[in-house]
Amino acid sequence: MKRFTKIVSVVLAFFVVFSTLSFTIDKHYCGDFLVDIAVFGEADDCGMQMAKSSKKKSCCKDEKITFEGQDLLPLQKVDQLSFDEQLFITAIFAVTEFQFFYLEKNEIPFKAFPPPDIPLDFQSEFQTYLI
Repeated sequence: MKRFTKIVSVVLAFFVVFSTLSFTIDKHYCGDFLVDIAVFGEADDCGMQMAKSSKKKSCCKDEKITFEGQDLLPLQKVDQLSFDEQLFITAIFAVTEFQFFYLEKNEIPFKAFPPPDIPLDFQSEFQTYLI
């Protein structure tokens, strides 16, 4: 059960990180061919860029794809929660804390009692063996 909770917590942490992550993919095309792709930066050009003052149309084009993440995660204080929400959070905490509370102890309840004293081996004494 501990592995399961660790796995779930790691997965939820990745969800939070990836939902707040922003990045840009920059692509450079020369004609119809993709020359370079860059993530988190600018793509290198093919060296065939025409001067901007030239009146001819360039054969190259740049494409940018931007993925915007969340800027702020909604933070709620305990004072802003309703009574039902506070009760629910308290109940979930109590169930998960106390559900495994008794499993941590490795207590054997009959450890203090000695085993019964058996004076005779009845099978050998009466020669009755199960086959």
